[in-house]
Amino acid sequence: MSRRAQGLLALGVLGLAAAVLIGIELSKGALAYGESKVADPCEQREAFPGEGFQASLQRIVLDGLDGAACELNTTREELVLSIDPELGRDVEWDREALERAVRAGLLEAIDEAVARGSIGLLEARLMREVVQRAPLDWLIQGGSSLADLLGELFDRR
Repeated sequence: MSRRAQGLLALGVLGLAAAVLIGIELSKGALAYGESKVADPCEQREAFPGEGFQASLQRIVLDGLDGAACELNTTREELVLSIDPELGRDVEWDREALERAVRAGLLEAIDEAVARGSIGLLEARLMREVVQRAPLDWLIQGGSSLADLLGELFDRR
């Protein structure tokens, strides 16, 4: 066999190997690599893992955001991004609709946590009061101190 024929044979084998590798990668979903999969907020998700009050609170917040996003017909991620006006997200809802949706979603999530046995009735009652009375920005950001929250609540009377 001549050198030219050997070179062509080697090139053919390499081409076949490349085609096989590409075929294998495509069959394993290579075209979808890097795509983000955004969950439908109206469908039940796998619960946030963990035990204790902090994990229960985290589940309530995430479930509440899902409920709000479902009500606003968007994703949880888009909802969270739309809350910050500096991001300049163009949304179809106004501040009042956002507030209603967030409060309703959190209240429903609290009820679900009670039904699961994740929190007791006393914790649920306190959480409902906070959700119903706290300023929306505090609920969303959660960065305000308790003293600031209580000051806001008592100033409204």
